[in-house]
Amino acid sequence: MLTWLKTPEKYFEAQQHPLAMGICANEFEQCGLSQSTVSAHLATLQRAGLITAQRVGQWVFYKRDEQVIAEFLACLREEL
Repeated sequence: MLTWLKTPEKYFEAQQHPLAMGICANEFEQCGLSQSTVSAHLATLQRAGLITAQRVGQWVFYKRDEQVIAEFLACLREEL
């Protein structure tokens, strides 16, 4: 999912809302994942701080948090 969010134009070009808003949760279902699986994975990534969520009306849009991801990768490089 993080890869899909890194290049949303490649994976979610059919999204009706502008990609700059993020990716709507229901868009992940087109990748063959059930709604419950999508929700569980997005919740885990959000709790880890790797993605952010923004509610717009009835929809929730997700984006990568590039700063947190960079810090996480730097930590991995230092510790491993």
